[in-house]
Amino acid sequence: MTAGRDPLARFRDAAARRAEAGLRRTLRPRPGGPDGPADLASNDYLGLAGDPRLIEGAVAAARAWGTGSTGSRLVTGTTELHAELDRRLAAFTGSAAGLVFSSGFLANLGAVTALAGPGTLVVSDQVNHASIVDACRLSRSRVAIVPHRDADAVERALAERDEDDAVVVTDAVFSVDGDLAPLGALHRAARAHGALLVVDEAHALGVVGDGGRGAAHAAGLAGEPDVVLTLTLSKSLAAQGGAVLGAPEIIDTLVDTGRSFIFDTGLNPPAAGAALAALDVLEADPGLPSRARDRARRIAALAAGSGLETAEPAAAVVPVYLGEPHAAVRAAGTCAEHGLRVGCFRPPSVPKGRACLRLTARATLGEADLTRLGAALAEVASSTARSLHA
Repeated sequence: MTAGRDPLARFRDAAARRAEAGLRRTLRPRPGGPDGPADLASNDYLGLAGDPRLIEGAVAAARAWGTGSTGSRLVTGTTELHAELDRRLAAFTGSAAGLVFSSGFLANLGAVTALAGPGTLVVSDQVNHASIVDACRLSRSRVAIVPHRDADAVERALAERDEDDAVVVTDAVFSVDGDLAPLGALHRAARAHGALLVVDEAHALGVVGDGGRGAAHAAGLAGEPDVVLTLTLSKSLAAQGGAVLGAPEIIDTLVDTGRSFIFDTGLNPPAAGAALAALDVLEADPGLPSRARDRARRIAALAAGSGLETAEPAAAVVPVYLGEPHAAVRAAGTCAEHGLRVGCFRPPSVPKGRACLRLTARATLGEADLTRLGAALAEVASSTARSLHA
């Protein structure tokens, strides 16, 4: 070791290189209340984050159970509220059983690491969410990374494996491109080769399928014993936490061996109360998901109408591809000048050359916001020379 070396110098140097490449991230606290830019960046797809019914659900839970769960779910962290949420999530998606975690990230970690392991092949889509990527790395399994949405490649990986057991894992709706996994084809491949199919419904729950019951339900896979669902409560359900849903054998395995379940403090009761209230809202107003999808299609039409490269949304996520990081940052700034908060995704969140705006729809998005967005996107197309009409 070099005596007297500044141990922080390498971090400053790396930060400077990221700044030059347009890859620095900044925390920007947003104000509370309705003031501020219109939201086209969050994952609040149904517009429930400020809904009085969810707030009352959280408040009632805090009054009954306190602000913290007080321990892991295997010790003191499982209240009657948690058990009800386990059951309600399973029933809503058509699954046999459920288990709530303190985050969606930890739900993916728990599912993949507990259901895979040495001697098991894990087959993972190349653009799966970072939580799935990290789960694959921690699983100690051999991992086959297959091209995006390529069910034939999944089938080949399963057919050619030496391992007795296998797990196929995919996002249902991919978090940046907003496209839908070919779940039917993936399930046929998995079943033909004796594999489990794990589907992350994070961006599908509440938006895709009849009443927002998710992509697996829409694909006719609800309740299949070889299908495992993971999800988050922090997007459409506007709360916090995650869950794994599946056969009783799957849930028992997670309770016994899932490290991110066993060794983590349980979800706080107010978040559980808010999530239960969100399920009540969804069941009372099953048209909310279709309104979110309609807004997403209109956002995509605005981008395409300006000549910008986009994609047909499967749910509420709409990408607008701008190429290099600096172009995406400038485009986000243009949107901010129009009173719009948008997502700005750059490597490593997306591949090199695919930096983009990530626009997200809400069921409650108003006409005035869409009009402002149209004007902003037209200016982006003009200023970046990215228009496909040129």
